[in-house]
Amino acid sequence: MSVVALYVIIGYLILLLFIGFASQRFFRGTSADYFVASRSIGPFMLLMSLFGTTMTAFALVGSTGKAYASGIGVYGLMASWSGLIHSAVFFLVGIRLWAIGKKYGYVTQCQFFRDRFQSPTLGFLLFPVLVALIIPYLLIGIVGAGAVVRGLSGGMFPEAFAGIPHPVKEGVMLHAGAIPPWLTGLVICVVVLTYVFFGGVRSTAWANTFQTIVFMITGVIAFVLIANALGGASAASQAVADTSPKHLMREGMIGKWQFFTYLFVPLSVGMFPHLFQHWLTARSAKTFRLSVIAHPICIMIVWVPCILMGIWAVGNGIEAPGGNANAILGKMVGQLLHTPWLSGLLTAGILAAIMSSLDSQFMCMGSMFTNDIAMRLKGDAEWSDRRKLMTGRLFVLAIVVVTYLLSLVWNKGIFDLGVWCFSGFGGLFPLVLAAIYWRRATRAGAIAAVIAAAATWLVLFAKSGYGGEYLLFTNAFGGVHDGIMPVAVIFAVCALTMFVVSLFTRPPDADAVDQFFPGKRS
Repeated sequence: MSVVALYVIIGYLILLLFIGFASQRFFRGTSADYFVASRSIGPFMLLMSLFGTTMTAFALVGSTGKAYASGIGVYGLMASWSGLIHSAVFFLVGIRLWAIGKKYGYVTQCQFFRDRFQSPTLGFLLFPVLVALIIPYLLIGIVGAGAVVRGLSGGMFPEAFAGIPHPVKEGVMLHAGAIPPWLTGLVICVVVLTYVFFGGVRSTAWANTFQTIVFMITGVIAFVLIANALGGASAASQAVADTSPKHLMREGMIGKWQFFTYLFVPLSVGMFPHLFQHWLTARSAKTFRLSVIAHPICIMIVWVPCILMGIWAVGNGIEAPGGNANAILGKMVGQLLHTPWLSGLLTAGILAAIMSSLDSQFMCMGSMFTNDIAMRLKGDAEWSDRRKLMTGRLFVLAIVVVTYLLSLVWNKGIFDLGVWCFSGFGGLFPLVLAAIYWRRATRAGAIAAVIAAAATWLVLFAKSGYGGEYLLFTNAFGGVHDGIMPVAVIFAVCALTMFVVSLFTRPPDADAVDQFFPGKRS
């Protein structure tokens, strides 16, 4: 196997570091610039940041692997719902939170919720819940990067990397000569950490813009070239119809109730702390216009090729290495595209999608720890800008180390793990909806809703085997192939708890609530 592809990937990573360092020329040296880029990001860069942040390994690696296992209906599960719901959330929630954040100088979600409900306790409660949900999200990226590079580099270094023993066949080694995931994960973490550590959100926005453009262009190129290698899109699809027609049908592969309740999953963008932080970087409310309009189009450009490539692999006899569906995209690139530099470029595009999410998530966790925990415990008056910057950077470093170590032992599917992560955030969506649209929502209601949603998520997550696919009430909806998605139950528990507890507890102080609601009192 030629190592030219690897050289292309290394060159891409070096270029990414250069862009990250170049953005530091505009760094103003303040904590406001480090955490929210001085609220100066324009329409195009905001679109690229928001879209790049939501398109993780879940979208590229995970969706291809899930389509390989479950068929074309995967597009309907996430892409079609997301295209509609993400833009609606940007418009109904994002713009309003941006206005409130700009007015009061917020840089994190917890600051907003703490002030809106006049509850320091809520801020301290939300922090561990949000961090616990972000870490699986981070794992998706690191595990996905390892799977793709291993799929591409099989046989490249036979003397350095022997592979792992086959679970059934004695004497057979899987992934022989392939770069192991631990090494890929380490390199990715170091690269992302470097530009986030020094440049903050501004470097993240620059890098995200570049990476989003790269993975969208290379994704389309990969789709076209793989289709040509399989004899054209029609021939590749016909092969699926001939060998595994169920992969072209929604019925039988994905149940109707499962499909319907997936609509709660994209609501997660309303509670993503890293998206909240990107919203706050916008220059004005008009900056959101392009994101609301173009986001669904961007989703289609990325998801359609990924889903089709997943089902084409089934129809054309391309097997996932070691049965690992996460590696199927890397395997297709390596097996069908025989030009090493081109394979390297397309793999770099996949890594771009992964890293464009990792940097935002690392950044938001540093921001939350600094502003919501460290400064609250020590007192705002004691903190200089320099101390804020150092605290945020050190916490980012700690989270990168912890996430990398967890990635070495985690073995769940990327798509299913991503759905669980999104289910937690989506289940908390009633909290933000009540905070900005329901004056009667109370402190007790918010605290109870967070506790109830977190407890429900934890119980269902454990029942799933800690990250596997899991449906509820399957007996009532036609057996094991159909049922209710856990996110629908978590959402209902959170909403009901918020509503009932708020009605039976003392109304919030009218003057405090007026700060967050324009116009006359209802």
